[in-house]
Amino acid sequence: MIHPIGRFIRDGDVVQYDELVTWNLHPELSVEYELFYVELTDIASYCRALETIDTIEWYRTVRLDDRSLFVLVCQQLRERLLALRKTFARLQIVVVPPVVYDTDAVMEFTVIGEQNALQTLIESVPGVTVLDTGGLETYDRPAIDSTASVTDRQLEMLETAVRMGYYAVPREASLADVATALECAKSTVSVTLRKAESTIIRSALT
Repeated sequence: MIHPIGRFIRDGDVVQYDELVTWNLHPELSVEYELFYVELTDIASYCRALETIDTIEWYRTVRLDDRSLFVLVCQQLRERLLALRKTFARLQIVVVPPVVYDTDAVMEFTVIGEQNALQTLIESVPGVTVLDTGGLETYDRPAIDSTASVTDRQLEMLETAVRMGYYAVPREASLADVATALECAKSTVSVTLRKAESTIIRSALT
């Protein structure tokens, strides 16, 4: 069964980009602490959706600008997710953050493990699809959004940065200048540009 926030992502157009940056299990309580980075068309609507989810005990948000925020969530462990985590542990498979959710709320993430363990994962967990496989010796640390395409928001920031001369040599505008022009936080511009740059570079090299 799809999680309520996954249904919110899939059935609406509020969430433009969503990634689970990192997470941690409480050693004694059956709760998990999760940090998300989310890009949205309507932050208030997204927060209202969070309020309706019974498994969420509390959440805190840090708004980066009018379209993006970090969300720290304390959530009760769901049986399906707990079962998946146990499967990863049993097969000695490591999940490499971030976990990216597409607009259909399908999770995309990197796992590292032995070939036979990955094959067992495919056979034992419905809905798992392996896009690529390779040995640990060929693993290269991915950029934070290696599975994501360039979003409209990222393109807007790229175009502004190019127009202002941020990518000129020598540089004609600073990150702060670009942030001021876009009326958003400097940290937001930095993260968003890195995401877009990574996506474009990886696309060019594949």
